[in-house]
Amino acid sequence: VGTFEALGGALLDETEETPLRPSALDDMLARLDADDGVAPKRETRTDPVQIDGVRLPESLRGCEVGSWRWIGPGMHMSRIVVPHEKDANLILLKIGPGRALPDHGHAGSEFTYIVKGSFSDSLGRFQPGDLAETDEDIEHQPVVDPDGECICLAAMEGKMRFNSFFARMLQPIFGI
Repeated sequence: VGTFEALGGALLDETEETPLRPSALDDMLARLDADDGVAPKRETRTDPVQIDGVRLPESLRGCEVGSWRWIGPGMHMSRIVVPHEKDANLILLKIGPGRALPDHGHAGSEFTYIVKGSFSDSLGRFQPGDLAETDEDIEHQPVVDPDGECICLAAMEGKMRFNSFFARMLQPIFGI
């Protein structure tokens, strides 16, 4: 783990920063001035480099990354559409500090890559660059560390199996 952390740190040090578009500030100010009471148009990014100032894995380049959607207090998700794999079940999760996802299992394998922050569950503690793997035999409840939000990239086979009645009732709305 120490070797991989050192390697990850060295890669981050050598990664070039991605500048904002020259018109980013003017575009935002124009949107604020418009304030016509109409909800902003849902945006998708087809060439994601970062989200909320956090660099995403290069493997997402060319994918459509949807806007953040509220899924619960302190919890948001963004659906990712993979070109030529429209059935891929790939999402970004943004969970607030100290928040816990509902206790759940999975219908198949789940691979979760930690982009920012950290969380703990029955399998251990996971930090940026870690990959958490679960399958249909594992039940867990990830809890984000209290020092900051956690952004994760999750690839799932099938749907999540929630253990609480309330979470099962909301599942069809969010499609996870």
